[in-house]
Amino acid sequence: MKKITTTSLGLSFALSVLFASANAQDIALKPASLTPYQVTATATDYKGKAAIAVEMPKAPINEKTVAVLKDIDFHNGTIEATISGQPKANSGEGARGFVGIAFRVAADTSKMELFYIRPTNGRADDQVRRNHSAQYVSMPGFPWEKLRKETPEKYESYADLVPAEWTKVKIEVKDDKAKFYVNGAAQPTLIVNDLKQGKDHRGSVGLWIGPGTLGHFTDLKVTKAD
Repeated sequence: MKKITTTSLGLSFALSVLFASANAQDIALKPASLTPYQVTATATDYKGKAAIAVEMPKAPINEKTVAVLKDIDFHNGTIEATISGQPKANSGEGARGFVGIAFRVAADTSKMELFYIRPTNGRADDQVRRNHSAQYVSMPGFPWEKLRKETPEKYESYADLVPAEWTKVKIEVKDDKAKFYVNGAAQPTLIVNDLKQGKDHRGSVGLWIGPGTLGHFTDLKVTKAD
């Protein structure tokens, strides 16, 4: 049996770090690098950071309200970003500042996986609302209403959130599993063990907002694992 030495273990670790670094890509978010669907994406300065502001100019026809990154092909790996969401002035009572990161987005947005947050729920006085702070959905076929009705509590969770403030998020994806981290926590806020579009689906990364939201995005980093 081959003897494993400290030196060989150190070399393996160094190579794995080097490989991950080689596959890490800091994304310079610019309007020209995005294809918007039912939203606008504009460059702005927000709370001291160069960012992209995402809004809906009119009522959407479906939930595929996303600005999709060009020239990204993502399957497995890690996506990190800093995001902010808040209800727009005169938005409806149900507005929560919905904002998130879509992944494995099909070129025509026909399919995508998505983690998003509801910032106004994070510190609500109603515990049930707090429990709906972070959400996973999948398109087509798996909106939040269906998931909450058929599998309550499985695809949403609590996170401490503040509307209109920057929130760091991280998504780790491996085949049909994904983990969603909020604000640098060591443990995931939400774990999904059955990504609905399947383990082989791949695609781009998108900046997503929900109805009545003004969203901001910055510090996007994509690290591919395959």
